[in-house]
Amino acid sequence: MSSKRDLSHFHGVILAGGRGTRFWPRSRRALPKQLLPVVGEQSLLRQTAERLKGLVPADRLWVLTSETLRKKVIQELPEVPRRQVIAEPIQRNTGPAIGLAARLLQEKDPDAVMGVFPSDHFIEREATFRKVLRRAVQAASDDRLVVLGIPPRGPETGYGYIRLPKGVKAGATEPLPVMKFEEKPPLARAKRFVKAGNYFWNAGMFVWRARVIGDAIEELMPQTAEALSRLAPLSSRRFTGSLRAYYGECDNESIDYGVLEQAKNIVGFACPEFGWNDVGSWEAVYQLLRKQHQGNVSRTSVHQIDSQGNYVEAPGKLAALVGVKDLIVVDTPDALLICSREHAQSVSTLVRELEAADRDDLL
Repeated sequence: MSSKRDLSHFHGVILAGGRGTRFWPRSRRALPKQLLPVVGEQSLLRQTAERLKGLVPADRLWVLTSETLRKKVIQELPEVPRRQVIAEPIQRNTGPAIGLAARLLQEKDPDAVMGVFPSDHFIEREATFRKVLRRAVQAASDDRLVVLGIPPRGPETGYGYIRLPKGVKAGATEPLPVMKFEEKPPLARAKRFVKAGNYFWNAGMFVWRARVIGDAIEELMPQTAEALSRLAPLSSRRFTGSLRAYYGECDNESIDYGVLEQAKNIVGFACPEFGWNDVGSWEAVYQLLRKQHQGNVSRTSVHQIDSQGNYVEAPGKLAALVGVKDLIVVDTPDALLICSREHAQSVSTLVRELEAADRDDLL
């Protein structure tokens, strides 16, 4: 077994199967948010892999994605062994995805410690993040399930929270017991969380031994564990067929609801501020990028008159803004999005309406 400070058994598991519907019309089924250069020149998936450098070599990176996206993920991360880019035949939320990864890691490395990372988030201060991650690996070596808690920048209603002991300060170097997981709260409750000071955002980043999370899934998600137990080894030619045959029998459940809200051996880090952002909408992109004249943000050519606070992305043409305020304008060859920044979250509702109307050509 490795020592607490040894990273030789640390593996990175990147979850890259989502759709990113709030980034329509740029994000589509065949090219979702995580494969787009939403912030910066590299895709969010590429950035996720890059920030793990120095901790996880490429041969210990694993990516879980969909059958539709697997080839594109391989193109984006050519250094990751192809066998370790796993295509889920059907979406079954984070519980089965993490259970699958844990099973495959144990086959390769019985002492594996796995870090779980969404592929569509942005972290500004990567050196600080890596320091926290090293501490989390040490904590997981004691057979604990480790959650990274992000200090809230405001009463956000779109995130779940973890409650740590009273008096905790962001940047604490030792893990603390997670007292409770809180679902996405209404605004009044979120304000109470922020005021209390011991509630942190649950960013969906976890560190644990593959064996320990596998045991927890067997206990708390037995149907998922049973389905995964039927899979052929990854090295077998029968693996892909067995995955297609049995993966759909897994619970369609998040790891939070299926395991973490019930498990006892959970600790959390009150992380320092390292600039985490889930880049959940076009409004988030506007907030992250440098503001230009009159608070406008444009990644393509724009001319504005008496306009302020707008986000514009219209490749191949000049976008002219006259007397408008706080708009999002995103142009693609087959669709144009115009919405107010305050309604950026509602873009996902628009996508659901397009699905209901069978507009697969726009999805």
